[in-house]
Amino acid sequence: MRKEDCYLLGKITRRHGLAGNVILKLDTDQPELYNKLESIFVEINGLLVPFFIEKSSWSKSDALNIAFKNSTEALVDQSLGKDVYLPLSTLPKLSGKQFYYHEIIGYDILDENDKDCGVIRSVNDQTAQTYFITNLDGKEVVIPMIKDWIIEVNREDRFIKMQLPEGLIDVFLVPSKKDE
Repeated sequence: MRKEDCYLLGKITRRHGLAGNVILKLDTDQPELYNKLESIFVEINGLLVPFFIEKSSWSKSDALNIAFKNSTEALVDQSLGKDVYLPLSTLPKLSGKQFYYHEIIGYDILDENDKDCGVIRSVNDQTAQTYFITNLDGKEVVIPMIKDWIIEVNREDRFIKMQLPEGLIDVFLVPSKKDE
């Protein structure tokens, strides 16, 4: 399994109890989708290694207590602190204005008048306000990801149409008087 064919599910944060269980902290806003995991891929030394799950239960609303099949102390030690992945093929298909962050990389952002606002290079969800980072005319442009601003997500033509506040893009493209 290649990392490019997978998405990050979470991280194994610590041991749980004495029976060789671990805690998997999920990085998702829909943890209920992962009630019945049969296997996961753990990144060890740059490779995705399959780990098969014997049983799991909820530790918290976003953390699973997992027991691996054929678990050993060495196996548990190898998994601690490691990122966990699942194949992209396991994600449910989204439609309408819903999207996964990984699927929109490379999409164009257009305003309501079809004016180009850049190509999405990445999505930053590590702050209070999630935002798109785009490249427009060689400059980095930051566009807040506000659901009410999204008019259309076109998967066929690979663009997101947004109703943006007047002057938002100019903040990044037009030099200020101080810069002159």
